[in-house]
Amino acid sequence: MVFTSHPSPLPDPDSRDAPALAATSTATPSFSPLYQQIKGLILQGLQQGEWKPGEVIPSEMELAARYRVSQGTVRKAVEELAAEHLLVRRQGRGTFVATHAARQVQYRFLRLHPDQGTIDSEGPAQRDFVECRRQRASADVARALGLRTGDAVLQARRLLRFGGVPTILEDLWLPGGPFKGLTAERLMDYHGPMYALFESEFGVRMVRADERIRAVLPDAAQAALLDVTVATPLLSVERIAYTYNDVPMELRRGLYRTDSHHYRNELN
Repeated sequence: MVFTSHPSPLPDPDSRDAPALAATSTATPSFSPLYQQIKGLILQGLQQGEWKPGEVIPSEMELAARYRVSQGTVRKAVEELAAEHLLVRRQGRGTFVATHAARQVQYRFLRLHPDQGTIDSEGPAQRDFVECRRQRASADVARALGLRTGDAVLQARRLLRFGGVPTILEDLWLPGGPFKGLTAERLMDYHGPMYALFESEFGVRMVRADERIRAVLPDAAQAALLDVTVATPLLSVERIAYTYNDVPMELRRGLYRTDSHHYRNELN
């Protein structure tokens, strides 16, 4: 089934409309479970900005009526979206679009933890942007972001300090189109999570990321910024972050000091 910008309601095979589904689906059969189709329609609404980050979505009853399916079908779709951190259920309040501005998800993509205490206990990182400029995408950056070589990108380098100690050095690249108007001054003046800025001012929400990790040695410039020697082993983390429908929106290459921190990932 192909979903359009204004999808028509889907019949629920558990309802009296089931014969209509059998009668009309012979030309374009759908092999995905019905709840997956409803999940796709809700995801389409999120992508198109019908419900913005932090906003409550319609109730299960309202969505069931909208798509003409059972509440159980809607519930299963919503539960999967919540498990994927795209929606957040709040007891007695409803279901909300997840946002990077929420405290409980601010560190979702940061896996570096202090050896003593917690991320919250050591306080927010102090951020310094070393540079920020627009440039043409190199071949490897273009490949990672699904662009053409030479397309416009925004490149920034920032240093994060925890407790005054330089701990993370990051280089990141953003596609120029979606982030038109983003400047170094705006990045430096914004004190919340960077991903919250992206979603509130540019309508880009990072929903998942792929990371590659390896051990490296810094070059002279990197070592100077991190206040280490060129013989200090660092953790290199390359991340590609995606918005809805697996569209790449950020390439980030970070160097992490691990003399007082460690990389932690919980596996289920």
